[in-house]
Amino acid sequence: MAMVSAREWREIPGRYNLIGSKCECCGKIYFPARSFCPECRRASVGKMVPFKLSRKGEVYTFSINHEYSGFNNRMMPYAVAFVKNDDGVIIAGQLVDVDLDKIEIGMRVKAVMRKLNEDGDAGVIHYGFKFVPDE
Repeated sequence: MAMVSAREWREIPGRYNLIGSKCECCGKIYFPARSFCPECRRASVGKMVPFKLSRKGEVYTFSINHEYSGFNNRMMPYAVAFVKNDDGVIIAGQLVDVDLDKIEIGMRVKAVMRKLNEDGDAGVIHYGFKFVPDE
């Protein structure tokens, strides 16, 4: 049975709720959350605030994967995309519930909560977001 790291448990609220951070100095938004802004550096320490990201955005770029890469073979082929959300943050995720030949750059999508995997027969179930068409 695989062990779940402490870091993974700490990141659950951000992943489940798409919570990033916003720098109160320059206004830049980050996902996942950061403890300081790489632009403002020392000036941003203590000035990074939680920021709930928009779940909606558009496909910035994408790829269709046809080879096994750890996912269940029944999911092949599958699409992954970089989505530029409505806050301007680029987020990577799997694109689901869409015909692969209908995916295009600029397509409107939204993040939804889905089961990602589980550790063994009696293991921990991992959830996260995936993207679906925003109709």
